[in-house]
Amino acid sequence: MSPPSPSPGSTTGTSTPPAPTHVAMHPALLLIGMVLVGLNLRPALSSVAPVLGPLCADLGLSAAAAGLLTTLPVLCLGLAAPLAPRLARSRGPELTVFLVLFLLAGGLLLRTVGGVPGLFAGTLLAGAGIGIIGVLLPGIVKRDFAHKPGAVTGLYTMALSLGAAIGAGVSEPLRLAADGRWQPALGFWAIPAVVAALVWALQLRRGSHALGRRGHTVRGLWNDPLAWQVTAYMGLQSSLAYCVFGWLPTILVDRGYSAQSAGYLMSVSILVQLITAFAGPWLATRGRDQRSTIALMAVLTAAGLLGCLYAPQEQTLLWAVVLGLGQGGNFSVALTLLVLRAGDSHIAAHLSGMAQGVGYTVAALGPFAIGLLHQFTGSWDGLGWLFGLICLATLAAGMGAGRKLHVGAVSEPVQ
Repeated sequence: MSPPSPSPGSTTGTSTPPAPTHVAMHPALLLIGMVLVGLNLRPALSSVAPVLGPLCADLGLSAAAAGLLTTLPVLCLGLAAPLAPRLARSRGPELTVFLVLFLLAGGLLLRTVGGVPGLFAGTLLAGAGIGIIGVLLPGIVKRDFAHKPGAVTGLYTMALSLGAAIGAGVSEPLRLAADGRWQPALGFWAIPAVVAALVWALQLRRGSHALGRRGHTVRGLWNDPLAWQVTAYMGLQSSLAYCVFGWLPTILVDRGYSAQSAGYLMSVSILVQLITAFAGPWLATRGRDQRSTIALMAVLTAAGLLGCLYAPQEQTLLWAVVLGLGQGGNFSVALTLLVLRAGDSHIAAHLSGMAQGVGYTVAALGPFAIGLLHQFTGSWDGLGWLFGLICLATLAAGMGAGRKLHVGAVSEPVQ
């Protein structure tokens, strides 16, 4: 039976998480698998923006339709997230991740064929695959690396950031190399997804130890205020991230940059996330709680966004770097909170499903709102207010989620 979770309001500073006792394979193999999987969870999102202009021109998409295209995968992340714990209980997380990687690859290929219907259907499948995998990995971290969650979460988040940076920086050169066709530039990303699946297949030998296969149930999570604060923080910081993924290159092109330069600037912004993707969890687990780290990342994100929008062009690279540092830390700390706020691996998996399910559904409104705002105003002038409000809300949610507490949920085996 899993140990009972602390009651609401209890602190975590007096207990030391137990070392994992049932890792069936060498932890290094699991880490390598997690890194390769993480590398494939963002190119599907970040690769579209650099080629969005040619794509819309080829398919005749309006600004509102483009906003829907950038919103759809984020929405699918949220809608598919609740499926993850159910799939883990029936198949185990290792087999689920393996199968869903092929779903991701299929979606990436589908969006390059069949015109507009294929584009949106493939985007839907890819987003659903990313949502399911993203929910399962924090539970695996809590189960197998409970003694060092910050370092492992940081490594995994670095892989996510690196994948996003590669997707943003390589898509436009791929399009140019393919005689200006956007389809090969987007379809290419199915290849690394299949490679990750083949490497992850090494984890399938762990079937008897699969997270959730023992039939645990979690009670009290959806009524817990701290769980909702973690969810709000995850969703709001994600909304800012997907606004950048979906629209920053287009905004920069309208400010006078070439499409390739805009893609490189976004790639640089995402690439520097590697720094805070690793440093953020390290800082967050070294202080009294996570609130000071959350405040620092919120300030960096707000400053970077406003700088990219309004600062002189010669300063855009600087503000893109500041933005990347803030967003890398925001996301890595949000993932770390899914582990730190949970009493055991089963609660962590369900908290991850709640935070990412609800959070990403809310986050999807951000990119769509930008598309509507731009279509109706014809400019980007109102984005500063929108970004500022989201940043303030993110900070407020983070101040609650960053307290050193456990969510008031109980994990029990099903009889």
